[in-house]
Amino acid sequence: MFPVEFKPGIYWVGSMDWSMRNFHGYSTERGSSYNAYLIMDEKITLIDTVKAPFCMEMLGRIRNIVDPAKIDYIVSNHVEPDHSGGIPFMMQQCPNAKIVTSDPNGLKGLTGRYGERDYIAVKAGDTLSLGQRTLTFVPTPMLHWPDSMVTYCPEEELLFSNDAFGQHLASVGRFEDDNDLSEVMHQAKKYYANILMLFGPQAQKAITALSELKISMIATGHGVSWRSHIPEIIQAYKDWSSFKKTDKAVVVFDTMWHTTEIMAKNVADAFQKAGISPRLFDLRCDHISDVMTELLDAKYIAVGSPTINNQMMPTVAGFFCYMKGLAPKGLKGFAFGSYGWGGQSIPQVEEALKDCKVEIALDQQKIQNTVNPPFLKKLQQNVVNMVSSQK
Repeated sequence: MFPVEFKPGIYWVGSMDWSMRNFHGYSTERGSSYNAYLIMDEKITLIDTVKAPFCMEMLGRIRNIVDPAKIDYIVSNHVEPDHSGGIPFMMQQCPNAKIVTSDPNGLKGLTGRYGERDYIAVKAGDTLSLGQRTLTFVPTPMLHWPDSMVTYCPEEELLFSNDAFGQHLASVGRFEDDNDLSEVMHQAKKYYANILMLFGPQAQKAITALSELKISMIATGHGVSWRSHIPEIIQAYKDWSSFKKTDKAVVVFDTMWHTTEIMAKNVADAFQKAGISPRLFDLRCDHISDVMTELLDAKYIAVGSPTINNQMMPTVAGFFCYMKGLAPKGLKGFAFGSYGWGGQSIPQVEEALKDCKVEIALDQQKIQNTVNPPFLKKLQQNVVNMVSSQK
């Protein structure tokens, strides 16, 4: 269990979760990491811990640097157990350490989870001297819990960002420039879309607060850290948090006897004809977290479902539940689908779109039993006309 030196005297001592495939309903096909950092100074400081089952891995890395009993401070940037879960274990290893957390929410959260301990509660602008280095604390509430904060070391121009700018990505390369940048950016986007999308205004406030700091390295809470493409990831967060749109449409569907599937493919083709790049998702095999990743910067959404037991398909209903919670903004769209007799699913889909604050830009597109060439031609023309009317 070897540490990785980020800067002289500052080490990554976290752990890898190579086999994690789901995080709160979000598919994590590349695993993840739980990142903790050790600062060797007159006051030895551990920045965050790891998820409880991975404590021995973290401890092994720390022991390669120093006797853990010598740790003076543990900074807890976030109470969520994938970051703070190692605190009880580490307090057995370094019983004299003080725990630094945000005031009041971090203090309340840690006390509620781990009981009374030797806490130091900090507010915006508070500093902690380690000797040669200083730590400054910047609250980032609701990014994505009320207690969240980041920690900045001005002498090293190093930001310990916790959940901000991270990814669920396991990699032996600890920096973005050790990896395929396109994959890192995709995983960062997926992370933002599925965890932070709801908190766009809070993300913008955090970015504004951080803009006053000189940052040459971002040490993240998950995934790989940043040193060569910091302007790119900060700009991406500005775009994502403001719901900056691209000429893209997301088409989502489930199907029973392929009629709704045929409609979905024709809807995607129509968007392509109209100059809008389509992304087609079949909820029988595509994960809702991948849909949300593409929806983050899309202009349009079209959702299709046949009718089953007087309802939309359960997969479609589940998708809407997930989408509503993440609250994407600025979308236009419509409902489509097929039915045998009742046809209740299509208006239900439209109402669900409205409930997700989607602007309905086209009347419900539906057909009974099965499609035919004239219907599909009309369907495509309706979609093209919709796009043209929005320009």
